[in-house]
Amino acid sequence: MLRGVLRKGALHVVMPDGTSRDYGDGSGPPLTARIHDAATLRRLSLNPELALGEAYMNESLTVDGDDLQGFLAMLLHNVHRSTLQDRVWWQKIILGLRSGLRGVAQNNVLSRARRNVSHHYDLSGELYDLFLDTDRQYSCAYFTDPHETLEQAQADKKAHIARKLLIEPGMRVLDIGCGWGGLALSLARDHCARVVGITLSREQHAYATERAKAEGLSDQVEFRLCDYRNVQGTFDRIVSVGMFEHVGPRHFTQYFRTIRELLSPDGIALVHTIGWTAPPQGTNPWMAKYIFPGGYIPTVSEAMSAVERARLWAADIECWRLHYAYTLHHWYERFEQHADEVRALYDARFVRMWRFYLAASEQTFRHGTQAVFQYQLSREVDAVPLTRDYLYLPPEQAAQHHAGQWRASDPVAGRITAAASRRRSLRETPPRKEALSDRQNPSRR
Repeated sequence: MLRGVLRKGALHVVMPDGTSRDYGDGSGPPLTARIHDAATLRRLSLNPELALGEAYMNESLTVDGDDLQGFLAMLLHNVHRSTLQDRVWWQKIILGLRSGLRGVAQNNVLSRARRNVSHHYDLSGELYDLFLDTDRQYSCAYFTDPHETLEQAQADKKAHIARKLLIEPGMRVLDIGCGWGGLALSLARDHCARVVGITLSREQHAYATERAKAEGLSDQVEFRLCDYRNVQGTFDRIVSVGMFEHVGPRHFTQYFRTIRELLSPDGIALVHTIGWTAPPQGTNPWMAKYIFPGGYIPTVSEAMSAVERARLWAADIECWRLHYAYTLHHWYERFEQHADEVRALYDARFVRMWRFYLAASEQTFRHGTQAVFQYQLSREVDAVPLTRDYLYLPPEQAAQHHAGQWRASDPVAGRITAAASRRRSLRETPPRKEALSDRQNPSRR
């Protein structure tokens, strides 16, 4: 199994009976992994994507020096450069079934969606305080410099999203999957928006509501314990950060149609999500079992097909390639610094589980086919400026590029907008009786 995929690196494996084998071409720093029982060996051979994480959690597989990051970097670098043909025959069957059944496995109906969210996001808030930034941003940060602090990169992420949304004072904003409320509160505090944030996590809802009260923003921000499918009303802007991964492929079209229905005719939506840059495949079984049940990483083609069916414009698509690797590295280091405190909250096995989760995620973004995508969406073709310059101008100049202002100053855009308004008026106004008579009697025309 290993000889088929592990071509680069130097891996020394000690078997349960004490014998050892070497894999790779000998390049790079050597690593030693020890398998401590025959049952683990069998499980690794049959279903390595599930068994590897479980073996590390249970300490039936150990790495000398506990160099988990180096071990996973070597494996994932090789696995993501291999093909299905490099796998042993029984793994080809398992991978094929997993991919074919992804729509069933990630069918996140409302009741299942609530359970899935609770599994991960209703853990102790103390856990998240130990490794996240002070605003509890649990999504990819935006590093304008790889050496930035996590706090600065997360603040830059929120500012970048606000610029893409072209937020103006008084706008009504919906935050789908609001987490602990950091983005919603920033949009209210810094941009004077009126925000509704929704989540299915009771812990997040309680925490965000208390934050709004403590900051004196309860009159501008409302947090609801609510599924996106149950929201009603119209919003000038819709934002969703790190939530689309929990929708599930069977509900992609419903998700984007819901965004269209809730968005005002000249509104803008921003969906920030992890994306898969290879052909679609099933969710990693260890991640689905222990970390994100119901989670699914969409490809750009899957997301865009649903956007097209929802009749939305993809006004802008941006790919963040290594930003999440940097973010996860910060999280991993902070988690390691507080491992004793996490162990006191839960136990040693939980520490190893989360260490594996954070390290595997970081190395997947470094060596695999995952990235972060931001989809800027609109109902109308002219809802955002014609160029992306407004994203990088100083705030006072960027304000001049807001949709209403650039339309008013551009005669072409003005004619487009006027024509669009006339079309909407015709769609919304019943035909006059005279017009009907004209059509029925051609001689009157």
